[in-house]
Amino acid sequence: MSAPVPRPIGLLAQFETAADILHAAVAVRDAGYRKWDVFTPFPIHGMDDAMGLRKSKVGYFTFCGGITGFFFGMWMIWFMNKADYPLVVGGKPLFTPLFAFPVSYELTILLSAFGTLGGMLLLNGLPRLYNPLLRVERFKKASDDKYFVFIESADPRYSPEQTRELLEHAGASAVEVVEEE
Repeated sequence: MSAPVPRPIGLLAQFETAADILHAAVAVRDAGYRKWDVFTPFPIHGMDDAMGLRKSKVGYFTFCGGITGFFFGMWMIWFMNKADYPLVVGGKPLFTPLFAFPVSYELTILLSAFGTLGGMLLLNGLPRLYNPLLRVERFKKASDDKYFVFIESADPRYSPEQTRELLEHAGASAVEVVEEE
């Protein structure tokens, strides 16, 4: 029985300065790559534009959670007061939106928060229990003083030679193939 052959999952390029990584991000974006990411020890001003990132879709999840919470709160109060246990107290109506508003408001906030958290986890592909980049020795410096660009081999434009050439031309001090174990 032979050992499994490691499959390359992408190229990891190391850069030395924030200006270098910003320039590399523009080069990778302009080359048309879609499945790539940048790792830096601190946020870099202008990186979103350099990477061509669009506005996050997490807000849609937040909105849907909030709407669901509001209408669930209204429905719950209506159901409990008008259908489940109709009890007239002091001649007041069995249901008015005014009295159901505090509960609906709280559920709006609660489900908005759940929607935001769930949307963030879903869009980021989390929880991810294992990341092959964490096995790369030089990648440990990503939280210290080095800057990295990782281009996945699943990208339609990925070619081992051309991608490596692009990264080296962009100023990478080292380019390494990352393999899945």
